[in-house]
Amino acid sequence: KVVTIAKSKKFRDNHGKILLEGHRLIKDALEAGAVPQTLFFSTVGHLKLLPEAEIKQASLVKVKFEDIKTWSDLVTPQGLLGIFSKPDPAKMSYPAAQLNNSLPLLLICDNIRDPGNLGTILRSAAGAGCEKVLLTKGCVDLWEPKVLRAGMGAHFRVPVIANLDWESVATNLPDGIQVCVADNNDPDVPARTTSVPRGAGSAPDSPKAPVKSSPKAAPEQEDEEGASTGGRRLVIPVVPGMDSLNSAIAAGIVLFEGKRQLLWRHKQEDDRQKLP
Repeated sequence: KVVTIAKSKKFRDNHGKILLEGHRLIKDALEAGAVPQTLFFSTVGHLKLLPEAEIKQASLVKVKFEDIKTWSDLVTPQGLLGIFSKPDPAKMSYPAAQLNNSLPLLLICDNIRDPGNLGTILRSAAGAGCEKVLLTKGCVDLWEPKVLRAGMGAHFRVPVIANLDWESVATNLPDGIQVCVADNNDPDVPARTTSVPRGAGSAPDSPKAPVKSSPKAAPEQEDEEGASTGGRRLVIPVVPGMDSLNSAIAAGIVLFEGKRQLLWRHKQEDDRQKLP
């Protein structure tokens, strides 16, 4: 049962279960309000590191460490595994520090298939203070073990809405948002020079922005389903001859540049309000 949950997306979807491993991830999940069903532990000491009130909801099963090693996807297992109900982002309680530092910045991930990249992108989104992350149906499963490991708890710090088609993406965006489309073709350079994850955010304009942009997405830059974004087009300039940037690195650049611009604009507005 444990191995099936870890390895099978179909099983996770059909049964509404996910598998979490390690003290840090399980503690983050419990504090965010994720519902534990069963916790497997090799020594009682493992449970003492978790919030007592929350683990009382679960069935506690002591097993041999050798069993956990067999089930584990880690090189060095910690001796603690948990089966949880698949979390609903709308019902989660995200950390106060995260909410207090949240910005009107959203990220759309389209067709991010590498689990390590997606987990790293989610970690960057949480670090930048994203309000929400949206994943299209072409992305790797949010609860795949490698995504969870690379995310380092980001799943329980920022709302992530997964498995969306493009029509549903639009309904999850607030009114009046400016969509910025990260593109891998610089309109000013004939050769392909960059590769940026296809995504979107609400980054404002800034004269200091190093990320190049053009006012509209070009007509040919429609997604694979043919739905035009009609947003502002972003390009990360790299040295000619370099074919691409890793999608997670590129997402980090776009997100933190968006954060910089939002904070810069906020400071400008505060300075104007202080003037007589």
